[in-house]
Amino acid sequence: MMALLIVSCNEDVKLTFETQHIEKSSDAFIAINYPKAMGTKAVTEKINQQIEHVIANEMNMADTPENDISISQAVSQFDNEYKTFKQDFQDTNQQWEVDVEGKVLYESPEVISISLQSYIDTGGAHGNTRITYLNFNPETGALLEQNDIISNLTEFKKIAQKAFKEQTKPKDNDETIEDFFFGEEFQLPENIGFTKDGLLLLYNNYEIASYAQGVTKVVMAYDDIRGFLKVNP
Repeated sequence: MMALLIVSCNEDVKLTFETQHIEKSSDAFIAINYPKAMGTKAVTEKINQQIEHVIANEMNMADTPENDISISQAVSQFDNEYKTFKQDFQDTNQQWEVDVEGKVLYESPEVISISLQSYIDTGGAHGNTRITYLNFNPETGALLEQNDIISNLTEFKKIAQKAFKEQTKPKDNDETIEDFFFGEEFQLPENIGFTKDGLLLLYNNYEIASYAQGVTKVVMAYDDIRGFLKVNP
């Protein structure tokens, strides 16, 4: 079991992250590894609730997210859905699959970034990979939204768009950068995370461009955007 120690200088809040592992393969194949925060209860409960909420709802077959579903409940529901599928299509040899890999992407006294990468396959031409970044205040456990991280979003988007154009190349030679956003103006991604190299903007499959483009990542050096950051990395 791996543990990572994080110390906040301001209030001497200590957090450790221990890797949790869940695996089953009797029906659907399910493998989940994710970091669980250990330490001050008021802080860790908030962090763990958000991490488990994301993982559980990746497996959720309902049309809308469920707020109170646990990972173990989601595993059981996904497995039961697969059993029903097998009963309805007894000639199929297909096995549904869930693979989740979570890790601490970055940590400092002011921010903890968690990366959750999930692969879900319930049939079709291919499975779907999705990456989610969660940013937390290590002193309070509060989830940091985009507005908690970046100030003056209008000006920040201009710098981000420049970095996007410099770092991103279309895989289809017939496409241009403008095609990525389906004729709309440049948009920041849903997922923004902190890394040792800079602020990472991540666009998942289908968020921009076609599936063939894959995951698109843009790294913005902290020195270039420090004036826009509300959090000191």
